[in-house]
Amino acid sequence: MIDSFMIHVSSLSALAAVTAKLPRYDLLTLLSPDYPPAGFSAFACERHLRLAFHDIVEPMPGLVAPDRDLMQAVLEFGRNTGQQRPLLIHCWAGISRSSAAAFAMACDRNPGFERDIAGELRRRSPSATPNRLMVRLADDLLERNGRMIEAIDAIGRGAEAREGKPYQLPLRWPIG
Repeated sequence: MIDSFMIHVSSLSALAAVTAKLPRYDLLTLLSPDYPPAGFSAFACERHLRLAFHDIVEPMPGLVAPDRDLMQAVLEFGRNTGQQRPLLIHCWAGISRSSAAAFAMACDRNPGFERDIAGELRRRSPSATPNRLMVRLADDLLERNGRMIEAIDAIGRGAEAREGKPYQLPLRWPIG
């Protein structure tokens, strides 16, 4: 049985393999603005949200940085899913943007468990390196006073990888 209280995180290239294991799911796509918008209609998700921005941690000329509105959309999507079916988040490599979104959603539902969630994120994905700007924005929106950033700093940068292996992060804490 698929646990609907899990966030599934994947790279773009592993997306088809992950979706094949999920009978129903909501899909959050986090890709760069220059990635073609077509290609996701083949996935039988219940709901799909695509947000287009670059994987950068500070504004840079000519690139689209994550901002408050974008992170608010991530959090809202997470608040409206995961009760009846799992949530699947993917970005290009499954390392930075998708991990930051998964971390933010888990923290949103579980105030006070920021360090535990970050530690579990590292345990489940040695290569995960959540986008620091996304984490900072979520920390501000959720009024966590730096606890989310401190938690991510505590786990450090993930292992070098071109692409992360798919993993799952619990939506409910504490975990057993």
